[in-house]
Amino acid sequence: MAGKLSFFIMILLRITTALAPRRTFFARSSSILFMSTTKETAPHQMTPAVFPFQHVEAKWQAYWQKHQTFRTPQRDLSKPKKYVLDMFPYPSGAGLHVGHPEGYTASDVMARYWRMKGYDVLHPIGWDSFGLPAEQYAIQTGAQPADTTAANIANFKRQLQMLGFSYDWDRELATTDVEYVKWTQWIFLQLFRKGLAEQSEVSVNWCPALGTVLANEEVINGLSERGDHPVERLPLRQWVLKITQYADRLEEGLQGLEWPAGTLSAQKQWIGRSEGCRIDFGIEGMDTETITVFTTRADTLMGVTYVTLAPEHPLVLSVTSEEQKDAVSAYVNEASSRSDLDRTSSKEKSGVFTGGYALHPISGERVPIWVGDYVLGSYGTGAVMAVPAHDQRDFEFAQKYGLDIKWVVEPADHAELDQTVAFTEYGVNVNSGEFDGLTTEKAKEAVTKKLEELEKGGTQINYKLRDWVFSRQRYWGEPIPIYFPIDFPEGVDPSQQDPKLDDCQHTIRYDQPIPVDEADLPLKLPVMEDFQPGDNPAGCLARARDWRYFQKDGKWFARETNTMPQWAGSCWYYFRFLDPKNSKEAFSKKVDEEWMPVDLYVGGAEHAVLHLLYARFWHQVLFDLGYTTHPEPFQKLVHQGMILGSDGEKMSKSRGNVVNPDDIVQSQGADALRMYEMFMGPLEAVKPWQTSQVAGVVRFMNKAYNIVVSAAATKHTEMGDETLRLMNKTMKKVTEDIENMSFNTAISALMVYANHLQSLETIPREAAKTLTLMVSPFAPHLGEECWNILGHTESLAYEPWVVFDEALCVDTTVTIGVQVNGKSRGEISIAKDADEATAVAAASGVDKVQVQLEGKEIKKIIYVPGRILNLIAK
Repeated sequence: MAGKLSFFIMILLRITTALAPRRTFFARSSSILFMSTTKETAPHQMTPAVFPFQHVEAKWQAYWQKHQTFRTPQRDLSKPKKYVLDMFPYPSGAGLHVGHPEGYTASDVMARYWRMKGYDVLHPIGWDSFGLPAEQYAIQTGAQPADTTAANIANFKRQLQMLGFSYDWDRELATTDVEYVKWTQWIFLQLFRKGLAEQSEVSVNWCPALGTVLANEEVINGLSERGDHPVERLPLRQWVLKITQYADRLEEGLQGLEWPAGTLSAQKQWIGRSEGCRIDFGIEGMDTETITVFTTRADTLMGVTYVTLAPEHPLVLSVTSEEQKDAVSAYVNEASSRSDLDRTSSKEKSGVFTGGYALHPISGERVPIWVGDYVLGSYGTGAVMAVPAHDQRDFEFAQKYGLDIKWVVEPADHAELDQTVAFTEYGVNVNSGEFDGLTTEKAKEAVTKKLEELEKGGTQINYKLRDWVFSRQRYWGEPIPIYFPIDFPEGVDPSQQDPKLDDCQHTIRYDQPIPVDEADLPLKLPVMEDFQPGDNPAGCLARARDWRYFQKDGKWFARETNTMPQWAGSCWYYFRFLDPKNSKEAFSKKVDEEWMPVDLYVGGAEHAVLHLLYARFWHQVLFDLGYTTHPEPFQKLVHQGMILGSDGEKMSKSRGNVVNPDDIVQSQGADALRMYEMFMGPLEAVKPWQTSQVAGVVRFMNKAYNIVVSAAATKHTEMGDETLRLMNKTMKKVTEDIENMSFNTAISALMVYANHLQSLETIPREAAKTLTLMVSPFAPHLGEECWNILGHTESLAYEPWVVFDEALCVDTTVTIGVQVNGKSRGEISIAKDADEATAVAAASGVDKVQVQLEGKEIKKIIYVPGRILNLIAK
């Protein structure tokens, strides 16, 4: 019977705890939980309560939503501002795993902290919802991508809201929203009118099975990464954005940005600005054609022993002799199936002799012309001058095919050359005729000047950066707002023709692109039952004939059937967050002046180049057009480190190591998940997830909760000197660590502070208050509840942040070691400025020191204030 009664009481306690109203919850639960204690027992020494996270988190999330606690304020220009932004999440069908919230939590900690510091804060969220993965998922499930995307967004939103992120949900948007599409298309038209968007024949990786162009990184050994389908290199009509015109600006704009050094370096390397020399080689038997190369080592020109063309170079067939045509054609066809990345990363270089010869621009010597797949038509001029003695790649190629190697640079100290490898360092020219004896720098200048005199070259700046191929042959993307006139055969009455019919002969005049009138935006996607890709490079939209073909002023036209890449929407979303409901413009100049640039941008390092480069390019174009007054979009950038599975591998379904945040939130709470991810280690570090370690954070949260409950139950307000000093030191440490985004060490300091408070006979309310405020950015539900327990009726979201007294952060005492005859015998705590006599007197009270000094005389005292005391005794 006693066992049944105990079980009944336990169930009653749980029901009472879960159902208690807000203001009476703690009184009731505390009286029940502590009913076995005596009046003399300190409250925090009673049976500890467990933080009721499920009830508390639901309560405060409802409160924030009802009161719109995190709605962006009207900008007060007398106050500082912070625009805190997460990289646009992509709402996949799988939902979040525990690695995803790390960056969102970090940005949320900063947003909450800055609100409490008195800043106007803009902290929005939205969805990068176009793109190939969403379309593939829809195809696999047999649904419309609009429907699957909406469902994915709803799930992601639920998960983010359960984690208590302080987003302004009134500003939520998705790249697939009709209004957002409208302004993305509007920006494209600005690029088009500025001459930065144009059509071009581009050699691309075309995958007929997937029905789309693939990036170099998506092709492995001639097969698509997704599905292992054959890929071929084809020249296709593509829309290209001329980002190369902004190459210098993109590099110069990096100065002054607070970005990770590795990301700055990656951007510079991708832009790849290099100063060098353009050199024109004549072609034997061809008076009007030349092979142009670019080099940063013009000093080695006299060492050229062959020239190599890319397989796709337009002169390959022209320079090839009759005897070599079959071999060259076969080689070119084989190379066309390999991606640029595959070709350049392969250690084994291959090539074939064309049978043709180039003419050296200075000496006039005949130089054999080869075709090699390590040379790319998309980079530079698609041709290189090969100097095997002074370029390791050329050296290996020459050795493989038995080509000449001519040494034209030697070390400046004339040391003997190791001719088993290429000498690539700077030195002095030899075997170079009129350039002999010149240092590398002087030889560069002299050779360049000579070429200019001969009108066969000159100074040139080159970039690795290529223009941005902007077309996708898929359905789920923004339609490109361009259309083209249609021509019909001569003598045919256009008014009697209908190009939507199979038997109607017509020609689409792609050479006459016409922008859609801005008043007619947005150009919407047609609803298609079958939106699977096909083998038509025009894309699946070419099958939507009722949408593609239309009449205007009695004439027929055809819409562009390529769509924009997923990058388009993510290039400018930070602008739309400023003004998401503006139907007259993408964003107003007023909000741009008030909120830009983004003060903190948090996201993965995998976007270090392309997304950040593309977004900066669009931004700089809008800057030039006068739509923004800020030349750069993101002032400070932080990359969170990847959270791995418990096996130390990247989380993936195939490995079975994915941890669903729903499970952690249900079992231990959102605050526990948030705080654990911030406590795991430095934000930028790669860290393995260990579910078992979440319990340590839970224990801290329970401790903090009980500290506040205890402090609220007593009227004690006095604070001892030790507690006062530790409180101020903790406030300083946590403040500085949050400013530096060193969240793990901030939480460690809070744990030390909580341990101290728990050890006290009675806990001062002021100490519990400061703990509550400092915990709240990391564990906002716990913070709000503790604030409520302390008697406050409103949210602490805008409560002033803690202020520390610098004087109280300085230790007045110090612990130093005591040695006798150089061996450590104990420690003493004394004032930092204590004199020698005080230190010796304190040391004499240490038992182990007394034992060592017994019967001896102190002959010498070595005292270093604040460091050590050494007594020399005999």
